[in-house]
Amino acid sequence: MNDTQYPTDRTALLCIDPYNDFLAEGGKMWPALSEVATSVGLHANLARIRATAREAGMPIFILPHHRHHAADFEGWAHLTPSQVAAYEYQLFADGSWGGDWYDGFVPDTGDIVIKEHWGASSFANTDLDVQLRQHGITHVIFVGLIANTCIETSARQAAELGYHVTLVRDATAAMSIDAMHAAHEVNGPTYAHAILTTAEVVANLGVEKAA
Repeated sequence: MNDTQYPTDRTALLCIDPYNDFLAEGGKMWPALSEVATSVGLHANLARIRATAREAGMPIFILPHHRHHAADFEGWAHLTPSQVAAYEYQLFADGSWGGDWYDGFVPDTGDIVIKEHWGASSFANTDLDVQLRQHGITHVIFVGLIANTCIETSARQAAELGYHVTLVRDATAAMSIDAMHAAHEVNGPTYAHAILTTAEVVANLGVEKAA
């Protein structure tokens, strides 16, 4: 078993973009994500790791992407390809079903909802770093979507800022097997302190009763 240690008073679960557009059948991005998501058991693993974090008394941070409006990006000089696509699709459109939290991932009492990020990083132009530091967090476990974009970018920046970073292989998904491979086998090992499965994280947290 991996022996990564998670101090309960200094570890947080960071869940990126748990929106219907990503996770629900009928969501705008679900057709592109469904093959990989289904192959890793994404929904069950997200639910299991979230429940385990609650049982362990770990804080849960929700890191949401900007909910789009029709006038977004007017006058912007340098849109990324991802921003262009998100705008054209009106991904997570404000006030839409797709921009609502996925069932089971509605923020609960005590959860900390971070300011919405406009690009791939949950740190850029948000309050994530100050919220983590004010809560005494040193270890962060990333789950959610998408493995090679928002997860990777946010996790890289967390490492740069001095946090202990864990990626969870089967509590995320991407739009292709190659993208998942790149996130966990090529890029992840250059910055993440641990790259684990949901079962390994749960075992290391040591709170889930044996079945």
